[in-house]
Amino acid sequence: MAPVIVPVQTSPDFPEKTTVVVIGGGIVGLTAALTLAERGVPVVVLEKGRIAAEQSSRNLGWIRKTSRDKVDVPLALASDALWAEMPKRTGTDVGYRQAGIMYVARTDDEMAGHERWIKSVEGLSLDSRLLSPAEIARLAPGGRGTWVGGIYTASDGRAEPTLVSSAIASAAIARGAVIVEQCAVRTLSMAAGRIAGVVTERGEIRCEQVLLAGGLWSRRFLGNLGVALPTLPLVASVFRTSPMDGPTDIAVGGPDFSFRKRLDGGYTITQRGALFAPLTLDHLLIGHKYLPTLIAQWKNVRISVGRDLVRDLSLGRRWTASDRSPFENTRIMDPPVIPALNAEAQHNLEAAWPVFKGAVVRQSWAGMIDVTPDSMPVISPVTKIPGLTLASGFSGHGFGTSPAAGQLAADLVTASTPILDPSPYSLDRFTG
Repeated sequence: MAPVIVPVQTSPDFPEKTTVVVIGGGIVGLTAALTLAERGVPVVVLEKGRIAAEQSSRNLGWIRKTSRDKVDVPLALASDALWAEMPKRTGTDVGYRQAGIMYVARTDDEMAGHERWIKSVEGLSLDSRLLSPAEIARLAPGGRGTWVGGIYTASDGRAEPTLVSSAIASAAIARGAVIVEQCAVRTLSMAAGRIAGVVTERGEIRCEQVLLAGGLWSRRFLGNLGVALPTLPLVASVFRTSPMDGPTDIAVGGPDFSFRKRLDGGYTITQRGALFAPLTLDHLLIGHKYLPTLIAQWKNVRISVGRDLVRDLSLGRRWTASDRSPFENTRIMDPPVIPALNAEAQHNLEAAWPVFKGAVVRQSWAGMIDVTPDSMPVISPVTKIPGLTLASGFSGHGFGTSPAAGQLAADLVTASTPILDPSPYSLDRFTG
């Protein structure tokens, strides 16, 4: 069962024109729309299903700099500052707490990885530090795990995925943005070699710029336009507990579990060491691009062959503006929970911190992540299609970096001075 998000009163009207159309009502697209609306730029957000109904409300709610690639740290740092402003910006407590994130290492190899990362980000003014087993016991008492050490960033944090997107959407609407749900964009309309509008299932909206923030759907949308975006789907299973006294308010990542305190007093838990890969045609087409990452990071990806491939093929990869699109056939991607992964997470966590043996599971869900070969997003103009900007492929990091990612996307759309250097996120890095 999917998490329940705070409802938002979106527009029943269908506008004929605007300046910017945002395709996708996830947290990055909504943040970009809020930024544009704050700047007085007319913007319409079109969502094929319900806003934030996919990964934006299903993620773990972590906001971290720890273990990010060095070139990705500035995006996370900029997001920290913007997260701190979110309550004032939206008029809502979205659960943002700078309570820290800690990773614990069971082996010397795991600890060596943390040590290498610390060295790689020297000079970036991070507060990350390595931990001894005694320091881990002090920060998260009551543990029974045998840790060789860990890493801790006190300025990392968390927020509530079921609250944030709704608050951002409401704030954007209050500033003049129009958000339309249950309205899939089928394709783009062009004039004089550049974007002139979008064609939806309800008709055309004329516009000057388009931001594609479609998450795992962006690859299929661009593929129909002849533009390649290398992303593959991975599924994470998650569960939450009833309110309970836990070991710490710090979010903790172990080799085969993670947990973080929720605003409601419970914990959100997952099997951090394992992801589920539903085999699709894209795995056969571009899977070779992911081999270095599989070897280095994803050593416990579990592959399933069967109905997921059939479903993926049935959605189709080519259609016209007058055809029913794949986005109308699947309004919300709601992957099934993998009970075995959640059971592993619970077992492993209970062994490490026995207090969780008393946890009552209140809800389980799964979310599908769009992953690029280098686990970095694309926030970039699409050079083949003037007027089109892309913000997708966040590889499970979109929630935490969404404030700065959405603002960077809005900067690129309006040719404003970017909040940070966008070059690490260029689409061209995959095309040479």
